[in-house]
Amino acid sequence: MKHCLLFICCFILVSCTAEQQNPNFLETALATKDISIKRVMDSIEKYQVQIRYTQIDRRNDSVLFTDYDFQVSDSVYFYPASTVKFPTAVLAMEKINQTDTLTIHTKYYIEGDTIESTVADDVNEIFAVSDNLANNRLIEFLGFETINQSLKNKGIAPVRLSHRLGFHSEDLRTKPIIIYLNDSTTGITQPILNKTPKPLALFEIEKGKGYYENDEYINEPFSFKQKNYYPLSAQHNLLKRIIFPENFNLNEQFHLNKEQRDHLLNAMHTVPKEMGYDKKEYYDSYCKFFLFGDSKDDIPEHIKIYNKVGFAYGTLTDCAYIKDTKNNIDFLLTATILVNKDGIFNDDVYEYDEIGIPFLAQLGREIYQQELQRKK
Repeated sequence: MKHCLLFICCFILVSCTAEQQNPNFLETALATKDISIKRVMDSIEKYQVQIRYTQIDRRNDSVLFTDYDFQVSDSVYFYPASTVKFPTAVLAMEKINQTDTLTIHTKYYIEGDTIESTVADDVNEIFAVSDNLANNRLIEFLGFETINQSLKNKGIAPVRLSHRLGFHSEDLRTKPIIIYLNDSTTGITQPILNKTPKPLALFEIEKGKGYYENDEYINEPFSFKQKNYYPLSAQHNLLKRIIFPENFNLNEQFHLNKEQRDHLLNAMHTVPKEMGYDKKEYYDSYCKFFLFGDSKDDIPEHIKIYNKVGFAYGTLTDCAYIKDTKNNIDFLLTATILVNKDGIFNDDVYEYDEIGIPFLAQLGREIYQQELQRKK
């Protein structure tokens, strides 16, 4: 309770300071009477909401950021789910540049597996439908230590990635990768032994009142101490570096060539149907929560959402750069919300569609509508 009150106080202090220069659209959005947001704000403590909104201004050749926060704290844990695939995708592309014989289109497969892929295809699947296998292949290529240290070196911290997605594995060693160097030659990578992750010591690292494990109910809080840790501030900072690399020093940028960056940005905003996925199952907003998450209608062509979502264990997160080319609007928005009314984890009873996604969709719409009216 004490740290929750502290966040609210911090939000008010930041808001008062920022309002002297720019209107605080985040504060206004959260004060709306719309039921999708109001029901969450009326019981804010149980939803563990964190939000960062960045207003973007341009002066001559400079891009200026003004950040607005609500309850953002690196010390309060939320499960990042598939949002961790974003840095994995970026770092895999960057690593390609360390070897002259490799490109993002080089074919490879994991030893013992039959699926051939390329980094380019893996990146497409990660953003289009949040594919776990594509992410895990890139984990084998990179190793957790490389991911964590590389992000830290670029000033994106704190972060701790420690496990693959989609299945439970305590294997700390990566699997060898077979790479097609040309039509007749293959290479093989050496396994990487990752360090045993230390338990996380954060607020809300244990959640709920119980959980299921192997169909057995355990009557105690669910611990996330060994899970991935990718707080909202780190997610938002990574997004800024990808969308606006020129705003950062060279040592803080990701070293992607033009083809790689273009491919990454295209994958981030392209909707599943344009990647060949069935439109009925993978509708436009399947991995786009802000603005359109509560609708299965097509997203207008003039609105591009460069983002990565995550949803698991009742936690929904979206980290997005939203650009409207028709109305000359762009802003960054990252938010997370926990929807687990019964307080039980692994029971697959979460209020994603009833509360979580409507909240995130309306949050995006509230800020977007204010951006439409903003004088620049």
